[in-house]
Amino acid sequence: MASTRTWFETVAEAQRRAKRRLPRGVYLALVAGAEAGVTMNDNISAFDELKVRPHIADLPPTRDLSTTVMGQDISMPVLISPTGVQAVHPDGEVAVARAAAAAGTAMGLSAFASKPVEEVGAVLDKLLFQTYWLGSRDEILARAERARAAGAKGLIVTLDWVFDSRRDWGSPYIPERLDVKAMARYAPQVALRPAYLGRWLRSRSLPDLGVPNLGPREATPPTFFGAYGQWMGTPPPTWADLAWLRAQWDGPFMIKGITRPDDARRAVDAGASALSVSNHGGNNLDSTPASIRCLPGVVDAVGDQLEVVLDGGIRRGSDVVKALALGARAVMIGRAYLWGMAAAGERGVTNVLEILRQGASETMLGLGRSSVHELSPDDIIVPAGFALDHKG
Repeated sequence: MASTRTWFETVAEAQRRAKRRLPRGVYLALVAGAEAGVTMNDNISAFDELKVRPHIADLPPTRDLSTTVMGQDISMPVLISPTGVQAVHPDGEVAVARAAAAAGTAMGLSAFASKPVEEVGAVLDKLLFQTYWLGSRDEILARAERARAAGAKGLIVTLDWVFDSRRDWGSPYIPERLDVKAMARYAPQVALRPAYLGRWLRSRSLPDLGVPNLGPREATPPTFFGAYGQWMGTPPPTWADLAWLRAQWDGPFMIKGITRPDDARRAVDAGASALSVSNHGGNNLDSTPASIRCLPGVVDAVGDQLEVVLDGGIRRGSDVVKALALGARAVMIGRAYLWGMAAAGERGVTNVLEILRQGASETMLGLGRSSVHELSPDDIIVPAGFALDHKG
């Protein structure tokens, strides 16, 4: 069906609507990759290099997209990736969680989220909590235990970050807090987007730059930049640190940010039950290869010792199928659902998930596959030199 006022038929259309509805600085914060954006762009363009091999007869009348990831039965192999402070809609992560629940899938909630984990856990059973290595061991463990008490079924530790905030096209202004000076600076942008302002006025709130999930529930949340400063000041974890945290958390445990086979093998040794092949959406170290280029080598390195999820560049249902054919259990999406929420709130997130569900089902029909578990490398044409060396 064609896009209408209340429905968009592609993620690209969701992005166009988000750009029209968000203040320029907020929009740029969603789309910007590190430095020249080489990795961010490769995350998307790499999928175009992979070709599918369709059949024309004996095609399956129905397709089963359901699978299991981190102990969660999900209706399709698409999970919500954890993203930081969301200023695109007043309902923030709670709206995303409701959409994920309606779609029958799981959601990763960031420790830098704008909504408390208790509010998100109240509307979504399939909740995974994400944290960075931030603070002392005791603080990290207390953060995880708070999430567990709120209903989190799995823990995600994100490690792909080197604090590079440089953008060749300029970084958007993000204030420490929404004081008079900050609001005056943003006023010209907001005035050009009255619908965005109207949403916040109707909610009787302003974008909250606090991060409520880093400390005890009753504590005053630190500001985003206050938390960011603490994160920068925390020594990076060792593999022994990760093994320690895994030993404290007896549920599903994912290490996110892996691109190398040797790191994947170390994740197995550390006891991880899942890993995410990810380059932080191109927001980490620029010139890192696209996640999908790294996927085959990681899958080959770990076999069936743990679940492999791909994060980065998913814009179409065919992208989902390509990732699964190359060995991923599922994919995670970030920018795509944020654009959907900017375009139409919870309904927009639901719209994006349905686009990916329909697109994946259609691609599987063409490939003659009745279940996502039947997909294999034989369904994809991988050009020479596409995948990275499996040994590195």
